[in-house]
Amino acid sequence: MDTIKYPSDAEVKRDILEAGRRLYQKNFVAANDGNLSARVSENHIWATPTGVSKGFMTEEMLVKLDLDGNVVEGALQPSSEIKMHLKIYREAPELIAVAHAHPPVATTFAAAGIPLDQALLQEAVVLLGVIPVAPYTLPGSDSLADSVVPYLREYNGLLLEHHGAVTWGDCVMQALYRLESIEYNATVMMYTRMMGIERSLKNTQIDELIALRPAWGITRGGRPQGRDS
Repeated sequence: MDTIKYPSDAEVKRDILEAGRRLYQKNFVAANDGNLSARVSENHIWATPTGVSKGFMTEEMLVKLDLDGNVVEGALQPSSEIKMHLKIYREAPELIAVAHAHPPVATTFAAAGIPLDQALLQEAVVLLGVIPVAPYTLPGSDSLADSVVPYLREYNGLLLEHHGAVTWGDCVMQALYRLESIEYNATVMMYTRMMGIERSLKNTQIDELIALRPAWGITRGGRPQGRDS
């Protein structure tokens, strides 16, 4: 693996605060829901605190932890769902950031147990790919952390059954943008189903789009479902 260039503490804290504001403004989180984290070294991350609205965080509220979950800086405690973040970083050391939220349309699909696996939009095939549904587990549990592991290598994010969505990426903003893309594509899929039409891209078109991923720096995504003609 190539040497990883980690962002600085200041960069990560700035981006977590900005991403938190955007999640709140977009109604991707309600009350104190959701959590964000990002890695600043092989063994240390910054994370959002528990019990605080993501739209109103300050830098002093953020928490620095090691990958064993020990708080090394900050006066507050992280969410119990930090176990999921830590598991992702341990299993996929190349990842820098994780974002978890409850965007309403995507969470509706999560509640229904329906993956976002139809190839409806060109950019979604290239940049996002398939978003599977991880099976139901208790929030904040070790089982929740374990449930994401089978999907890390192939996909860019997940729906968590009866819970919400989680994404990962090369930086906080990429993880945020993937959440936005999940919600946008879930909305399009919902509308097409309301219209009674599910007209996927052709399989040949999907193959051409997937072939663009390396040039766009996309290494994960899986293959969405298409049609033969």
